[in-house]
Amino acid sequence: MEINRNQYFMIGVVLLALGIQFRMIDSVTLTQDASQFLAKQFSSKKAEPSDVPTAFVAAAEDANFVAPKKTIKPPQWLGWAMISMGAVLVLHSLAMPKPG
Repeated sequence: MEINRNQYFMIGVVLLALGIQFRMIDSVTLTQDASQFLAKQFSSKKAEPSDVPTAFVAAAEDANFVAPKKTIKPPQWLGWAMISMGAVLVLHSLAMPKPG
């Protein structure tokens, strides 16, 4: 499948909007549910040989697990990179021949 002019333009506009959004925010605080989900997915609990039967029972541990709200601080360069890529894609789409 070949990407045409309209698709390049739309991807560029989305990247521009995301880049502007990342430049306008300083940090994002996740909700309790999202923080808990991330903590469960990225926790690295190593099972000891004596803990092997309990390592498979994750429901018992998750019932009492409360994660603090996580704050994400995106780097400053991320917004600029997205704005740059979006601008290049929009300009590239305008230079392409019209479809049809």
